[in-house]
Amino acid sequence: MIEHDRIFIGGEWRRPSTRDMLEVVSPASEEVVGRVPLSGPADIAAAVAAARRAFDEGPWPRLDVEERRAVLKRAGALLEAQADQLDALVTSENGTLLRNHPGHTERAFRYLAEVDVPAPEDRRAVSGARAQIVHEPAGVVAAIVPWNGPLWLAALKVIPALLAGCTVVLKPAPETPLDSYPLAQAFADAGLPPGALNVVTAHREVAQELVASRDVDVVSFTGSTAAGRRIGAICGEQIKRVFLELGGKSAAIILDDAEVETTVPAVLAGGMLMHNGQSCVAWSRVLVPASRHDEVVDAIRDHLRSVRIGDPSDATTDLGPLVSSRQRGRVEGYVALAQQEGAKVACGGNRPKGLDRGWYVEPTLLIDATNSMRSSREEIFGPVASVIPYHDVDDAVRIANDSDYGLSGAVFTVDAARGRQVADRVRTGSISVNQAGSDLAFPFGGYKASGLGRQNGPEGLLEYLEIKTIGLPTADGGAQRTGQYGSGHATSDPPGQRGAQAHREC
Repeated sequence: MIEHDRIFIGGEWRRPSTRDMLEVVSPASEEVVGRVPLSGPADIAAAVAAARRAFDEGPWPRLDVEERRAVLKRAGALLEAQADQLDALVTSENGTLLRNHPGHTERAFRYLAEVDVPAPEDRRAVSGARAQIVHEPAGVVAAIVPWNGPLWLAALKVIPALLAGCTVVLKPAPETPLDSYPLAQAFADAGLPPGALNVVTAHREVAQELVASRDVDVVSFTGSTAAGRRIGAICGEQIKRVFLELGGKSAAIILDDAEVETTVPAVLAGGMLMHNGQSCVAWSRVLVPASRHDEVVDAIRDHLRSVRIGDPSDATTDLGPLVSSRQRGRVEGYVALAQQEGAKVACGGNRPKGLDRGWYVEPTLLIDATNSMRSSREEIFGPVASVIPYHDVDDAVRIANDSDYGLSGAVFTVDAARGRQVADRVRTGSISVNQAGSDLAFPFGGYKASGLGRQNGPEGLLEYLEIKTIGLPTADGGAQRTGQYGSGHATSDPPGQRGAQAHREC
């Protein structure tokens, strides 16, 4: 069992202000696998103050970007050297399949640490006015990560924020705090200045102190839409920059020409079997032509019968446990609700036999479902999918778009050009044709209640940069006056008063 008694603030491991401890329980065995201290409001304030000092007075934001990049690469190399241990650690925390972890965090460092920071741009307007456009670090970042991909998602926030020159307070989820300790130590050993990264373990209620702090400039949150709304409201009140990667209820549209033999395994891998169904991008609504409904349902049911449920550290396991007893109860509650609404369970719906310990639930396929059911509209976050029939492509697009969410999606067809045409019509942040299509080089984020902003790619780095315009003297050394709102058109003073009020506000 792993035990820690300190938190990471200002470049050192400190004892927190409280004596409360948090137990980390294995979803597979229900045994305690770790203990960490819980931070109180005083610890949150101390972490923010350390990040604030590091940003306002420390060297990190003022270093050349290549110097910052070198520190990130060193930290990435240190983490890569312990990749096997870290993968096993995450599996022990959240029950995700060990076989799916290798290489994730290393790829994050290799790609995101190499993203180009926009260089200063000299720009001349048609009026003759000159300015330099620069990108500056946005300030202190509160990075709040969920439990379904804790180390991976922490890396996706911390790396671009630090590369931009920001300083960070990282708050891991209460279910999965253990992996944040080697992450913090790797950055410290890599030479990150004190206060540039701070890690506090806290319950969600205490974490609100972090979001509400006036010394935090940016909040980057991945989690539920309900929590995202609360965070967005606080940030809106303060006019504070906020990036929200929230929930989804994504649709996989199977067109009438799709090959069932290849489509069904892909739909399940990107849906109810992804991270044990605990993924915001999972395709949890399967839209099928009414004429092929029974054929597709039979194929899905046959495939699910062969799914192996069990120990997530076993390489032969296809589906592991849910993260907690509470999460399993939530999933079982939605399955019961779906049946009350008129849907039927075509496969699964129970706790698997022979697994008396661990928070397991069978992969569950719902049929006779409509898009108006709560089970079709609300994020279940478990291995559950609803099959919804449609009449034609227009009907499929309508159903896919009839959602409060817009995070992911897919179209399956033998005609890639036709699939692209359908994908263009779906209102979602990411959608793929015949595959998952995600990569660190591609911006990721959602429409509607699925969030604000983007992560990954060059676009993700921009979330942590402010844009500044610096007006420059014209060639003759004088100041070029512009029209109201910076229109770039010179204004004219009344006759005889040219330049008399050059200092006035526009």
